[in-house]
Amino acid sequence: VQLVESGGGLVQPGGSLRLSCAASGFTFSSVVMSWYRQAPGKERELVARINSIGDSTHYADSVKGRFTISRDNAKNTVYLQMNSLKPEDTALYYCNTYLLGSGRFWGQGTQVTVSS
Repeated sequence: VQLVESGGGLVQPGGSLRLSCAASGFTFSSVVMSWYRQAPGKERELVARINSIGDSTHYADSVKGRFTISRDNAKNTVYLQMNSLKPEDTALYYCNTYLLGSGRFWGQGTQVTVSS
């Protein structure tokens, strides 16, 4: 199982970024995918989750209306479109999935820094 995040970077407040997570080693189209984030000194928190076929999503209250999770099962990739970014969105963002019988898997993370 491999999850590889990309797309992070430095952005000014109010700006946008699109994160990608390329998955391999499992049947991507059959599983829920999630994005988590962890800021320095804070616990890792769920940002967004999407079901296997992409028609059901869940968001943390702090990102509702600003972030959009989506997936392309043909490309084995999940995305996180982040708009109206705030300094408090600064964190290491992780892609995540849970495979029945195998457990939870994480990517290496991609850093998002929101600063002027």
